[in-house]
Amino acid sequence: MTRMSSWLVRGLAMTAVHVLARILLGVAVVEAPLNSTVWRTVAIAAVVLVALVWGGFDGIRDARANPDPDDYGDLTVRWLKAGVLAGVAAGLISWIIGNTVLAGIGQAGLFVELIAGASFTALLVFVPAFVGAAIGRWLIRREQNNGAEDDWSVHEDRHADAAR
Repeated sequence: MTRMSSWLVRGLAMTAVHVLARILLGVAVVEAPLNSTVWRTVAIAAVVLVALVWGGFDGIRDARANPDPDDYGDLTVRWLKAGVLAGVAAGLISWIIGNTVLAGIGQAGLFVELIAGASFTALLVFVPAFVGAAIGRWLIRREQNNGAEDDWSVHEDRHADAAR
């Protein structure tokens, strides 16, 4: 049994999140068209929040596994691949669903969905995940540096006591 690439898992999961958000957005806009701006904002915020939190967990896990920042894993490419996969797959799936089952999720052509929609979705996934990873790593580095400062002050106090 082969192990799925981490970017593939993230990309497929973010595809599911994005498609679900678009389906729920389509239903909400059809039911309450006067609130479409609010619903669009909520749908985008949901995708961004999932990517931000997952990227943050990746950053925390990577920083704990590699205390030296020079040894950090390449989360940038991982999340870029995941974002591109999510963009293209979500665009294709949303276009198919919009043309067969649920007309309310958008009437863009296939080309528009696969180019413009995919690019937008890729950015909605990549940028928050990248920011989340940076914040996660920063939190762990801060935690590690606080521990190092405590060790240094104890070491300094011992030397000061020995010198007296």
